[in-house]
Amino acid sequence: MAAKKAPEPKPAECSVCKGTGEVSRTVKVGRKRRTVGRQTGFCLNCLGSGEAPN
Repeated sequence: MAAKKAPEPKPAECSVCKGTGEVSRTVKVGRKRRTVGRQTGFCLNCLGSGEAPN
């Protein structure tokens, strides 16, 4: 009988997006740069995968 392999450890989470793959940024408009809300986009550190880059 073959020996059982240990399960692979989970990859580390990205520290910027906390493993979600998305980050929020404040949206500002106008001459006075008023804050109007937040917009989500994919994390540029892990490129949306949620795993810490090597």
